[in-house]
Amino acid sequence: MNAQRGLGEFLQTRRSQLLPEDVGVATYGGQRRVPGLRREELALLAGVSASYYSRLEQGQASNASPEVLDALARALRLDDAENRHLHELAAGTRRRGPGRRPAPERVGPAVRQLVAVLGDVPVLVLGRRSDVLAWNMPGHALYAGHLTFDGPDAPRQRPNMARLVFLDPHTRDLYADWAAKARAVVATLRMASGRHPDDPLLASLLGELTVKSPEFGAMWADHRVKAGGDAVYEMRHPLVGAMWVTQQTLRTADEQAVVVATTEPGSASQAAMTLLVHSAVTRRPSADQNPRRAAPAQK
Repeated sequence: MNAQRGLGEFLQTRRSQLLPEDVGVATYGGQRRVPGLRREELALLAGVSASYYSRLEQGQASNASPEVLDALARALRLDDAENRHLHELAAGTRRRGPGRRPAPERVGPAVRQLVAVLGDVPVLVLGRRSDVLAWNMPGHALYAGHLTFDGPDAPRQRPNMARLVFLDPHTRDLYADWAAKARAVVATLRMASGRHPDDPLLASLLGELTVKSPEFGAMWADHRVKAGGDAVYEMRHPLVGAMWVTQQTLRTADEQAVVVATTEPGSASQAAMTLLVHSAVTRRPSADQNPRRAAPAQK
């Protein structure tokens, strides 16, 4: 990924989405050739020269100060997550050198303890590229029961939630409003791309999704970002039917996302989730049935 191009594309997209009347810019009824604000109009609102802003948007400048970025964020009416993304993109333009292949992500002991404690609640742990680093039995049953449970144990073959959402029919059918879930996935990946513009594995994932999914390509071009938090989705599970699920995302110090799925107490959704969790737990293989997890024989 080219960091300067990413910064320019983000600015251009946000500028095109901001109407003159939204920010009090007079148009005097004239016909406009571009959607949204013109470059010189945005530069005026931000208090920078039009020529400097043009170079910034065209990827020809990499020295934007935090003060200039904050002024642009105010002019573009960015929220906190978008402002942070803008600063991360600008920081990426100042880095030099090819990206190295990063080491496989691993789940630390504290996060594993958290997943174990929440044994009766669907939980999964996602890496910065949306790879599934770990999940418990209920989490596996809720999100990807059609895949092998041991998938996250092999770094090169881990399930990837972005691939599943865009390329896997089971996951697409899992969400009643698939488009809303897909937009959230793209927005999360957009944030990751700003923090890690030189990550070759992330670039490869984005390229693959762009080629294989026109829907992903269209959503990616929109440059929306998402910092995380809670989201409520209607999920249509093949085993227990429809239920409303709240997906709460907790961020760790290692940029991993712990996703916890809950339902409203006393609701039909909770009853369906309880049935799914019970089914997953009772199907858990014992040590005798799973040689990989059996205790070593006594000598």
